[in-house]
Amino acid sequence: MARLERKNFETEADEVSTPNNARVETVNVLGQRVMKLTVQPGWKWSQDIKPIVGTDSCQAKHVGVIVEGTITCKHNDGGEITYSAGDAYAIEPGHDAWVVGDMPAVAYEFHGAWGENH
Repeated sequence: MARLERKNFETEADEVSTPNNARVETVNVLGQRVMKLTVQPGWKWSQDIKPIVGTDSCQAKHVGVIVEGTITCKHNDGGEITYSAGDAYAIEPGHDAWVVGDMPAVAYEFHGAWGENH
């Protein structure tokens, strides 16, 4: 019989972290890690997360969907993309990112690391 599992980010998170200007709620379902990221206006990876991980740019790969707000990501090679509610995204290691505008951004990620050095 197939296994089924459900977890609620707000009431059943396996991990919750609150780096500067952000909240990261993580659930593990059938061995897969899924994260809900909420980042506030003014959040920027190079200001808020870089001091925690100690790398010049984010070295994680991210795959997710943004459901609220807008984020811009700039890769070390100069490529830049802005994604907003309804956009799926994939970002390779070696980037900075920041919230655009005065609304929080909320995303769900299915691959990636947040505030971790990989």
